[in-house]
This record gives sequence, C-alpha cells and structure tokens, in this order.
Amino acid sequence: MAIAGFTKLEALFRKAASLDIHKGHAKNITEIAEKKLHDLLLAAERNANINGRDVIWESDLPITKGLQETIIETKKLEEELNLEDILSYLATLTPLKYPLSGELEAKLPEIAGAILVVIAKIIKEIQESRALNHEAIEKCSKILDLTL
Repeated sequence: MAIAGFTKLEALFRKAASLDIHKGHAKNITEIAEKKLHDLLLAAERNANINGRDVIWESDLPITKGLQETIIETKKLEEELNLEDILSYLATLTPLKYPLSGELEAKLPEIAGAILVVIAKIIKEIQESRALNHEAIEKCSKILDLTL
C-alpha cells in the first residue's frame, strides 16, 4: 500500500505546484516520499536513543525550517493523507527499534503530505512544463537524497 493514492497525489501536485501528473509517475513519486519519510524516522530513532528514550517523539525528527513551513502550507491545501495508509506502508518495512509516540503517529499524514509537496515544488523548479517527466523526478530524488 502506498502512502497516497493517485487522486490525492494529483490534487496535491496541482494545488501545491500547478503540475499535472500521470498514473505512470505516481508510483515513482510515492516511492521517493516513502523513502524520505522512512529516512526521517530512522534519524528520529537515532535521536531518541541519544536522548535516552525508548519512544520516538516528534521532537526527535530532524525537521528543517523549510520542511516545517511546508507542513504548515500543506495543511492549508486541505488534502490530508490517510494515516492508515501510512501505517500500512511502515508495517512493510523492517520495524524501528522504538515505537512512535501517539503524538508523532498522528502527525505522520502532515509530514508525509509535506514531503510530497516538497517533491512537487522541487520538480516545478527543475522543469518548465506543467506535465511531469521522468528526468525531473529522478533529479528531484537525487536532490532529496542530498538534503533530507
């Protein structure tokens, strides 16, 4: 199960960056977002361990100022992701060493949605066309691997 279906992804990309996506691109985009969400959770797990806790708190996530601003912006788009879809995706991965706090778990749709919006905005900066292309998606993935 993906963290976002095509309809939700299409709406987010249109509202956030005026981009049109095709179903063929949806899988690549959601895989990038899922990987980045997991990367954030792995970093948070490390931070919880450093702080001597056995539960991952929201404050353990390495949320940058830009991502925090995008989380706020994403809330205004009124296209919230489904928590159950995100938890189903996370259940397919090797479990984290520590559980997520209830507060953090409740924020996962906002965080995952913001990651998708960041992807849309990066792609918008990379290409001039409204229609996505595979090259722009790959460049976006490389940029996110360097920065998130």
